Amino acid sequence: MKINKLAVAIFFSVVGSISMTSLQAQEAKTVFVNMPDSLSPLLTKVNREDCIDFLESKMRAQVENRFGKKSEMTDLSKDYIRMQMSPQTTWQMKLLALNDTTNIICTISTACAPACDSRIHFYTTDWQPLAASQFITLPILNDFLNTPEPTAVYEFDEASRPADMLLMKADFNKENTELTVTLTTPDYMSKETAEKLKPFLRRPIVYRWENGVFTR
Repeated sequence: MKINKLAVAIFFSVVGSISMTSLQAQEAKTVFVNMPDSLSPLLTKVNREDCIDFLESKMRAQVENRFGKKSEMTDLSKDYIRMQMSPQTTWQMKLLALNDTTNIICTISTACAPACDSRIHFYTTDWQPLAASQFITLPILNDFLNTPEPTAVYEFDEASRPADMLLMKADFNKENTELTVTLTTPDYMSKETAEKLKPFLRRPIVYRWENGVFTR
C-alpha cells in the first residue's frame, strides 16, 4: 500500500510539472522565441530573445534585423506581442484559448504603401498552420457600406464604383480578445473620390473571440 501511495504521489507530481511546463510554453514570449525562421524572415531567434529581454528590462526593444534595418517590439504581455518590423510594416501575435487547456496563435501582418492591408493567419502553439476559415469569416466590401436611401442610389453607385480593390487593416485589442477590421480602400483612392464614398461607410467591424471562433 505504501508503494502504491508513493507511485500515485510521483505520478501527480510529474503530471503537475508537465502541466506547468505546458502553460509556460503557451505564454506569448515563449511561443514567439520558438517561431520557425521560415515564418520570421526579418528576425533571428537572437533578435526575438533580445526584444523580450529589453522590454522586460524596461528598455527600448529595438534590434538590427537580418537586412541591417531596425525592428522594434512595442508591446509585450502574457498573450500579446506587437512588432514594428519596419516603418511600413507591423506584425502582431495573440494567444487565444481554444478550450480550457489549449491555445492557438493568431497573427496579423500589415503592410502600408501607403494604404494599409493586413493578412491574418492561425497556428497551433508549435507553429503548425491552421485554416483561417475555421476561426473567422472576413468581411467583404459590402459589409463596410451602408445601403443607400432610394434617393441616393445614383450617388452611391458613382461613389462605390472606384472602390475596386478590397483593402483592410486588422488590429488586436491588447487588453482583451477583440479584433477590429477597418476598411482602408479609401486610402488608395484620390481624396476627392474618397470623400464621395465617406457618407456611405460604416464603422470598423469588431470581432470577439467566443467559443473558439471570432464572431461579430
